[in-house]
Amino acid sequence: MSIFAVGDLHLSFAPGVEKPMDIYGSVWKDHAEKLKINWERLIGPQDTVILAGDISWGLRLEEAMPDLEWIHGLPGKKVIFKGNHDLWWSGIGKLNQLFESITFVQNTAYQAEGWFLCGSRGWLSPGHDDFKEKDQKIYKRELLRLEMSIKDAKDKGAEDIIGVLHFPPSASPSFGSSFTDAFEEAGASQVVYGHLHGVDAYRNGLKGNYNGVTYRLVSLDYLNCRPIMIKE
Repeated sequence: MSIFAVGDLHLSFAPGVEKPMDIYGSVWKDHAEKLKINWERLIGPQDTVILAGDISWGLRLEEAMPDLEWIHGLPGKKVIFKGNHDLWWSGIGKLNQLFESITFVQNTAYQAEGWFLCGSRGWLSPGHDDFKEKDQKIYKRELLRLEMSIKDAKDKGAEDIIGVLHFPPSASPSFGSSFTDAFEEAGASQVVYGHLHGVDAYRNGLKGNYNGVTYRLVSLDYLNCRPIMIKE
């Protein structure tokens, strides 16, 4: 019973929903089929898979449903966190009634094999070239969501925490943010995140050990369509 992670599936199975990702490289050609092959080879029914946002290009839930049904049909227990392109996401209670094998996480924590998964969408962090005054409000809101998720885990007696974001945890691989501070204070062992696509973007993500926490980029193209095991 292992824990895996992958982000940025960018699925578009619904008719009329299409936004090719191949501007970021050939890895995106038939990426869903590549992912399915690797997923079914690596992951068993008792394993847990963290999906770190940007699941579907659908704008409404009915457009995202074919993508969610496809995920539901894959082995394992799926735990989905929201990405910036998941515009179909609304009503967490409604979402969590859809599929037995999928849990959508927002403001709470999910327990998997003795570990608690805590996170939020995240956002651009101060220090990023594109960070503007208008981003400050969203940044603080997503930080609050993370803090609520961590509190839920601690209230349930969590000692072992894995953090999840969609956006990178900081604006640079050389310094942290309020998000990294929150994970450090919570005692998280590691944090997974996505959002970054293409070789030039990968180098901007915080990776490896930072102040005692291990950070992993798990965007689908970075992993070459192969979910990564983060806990055995």
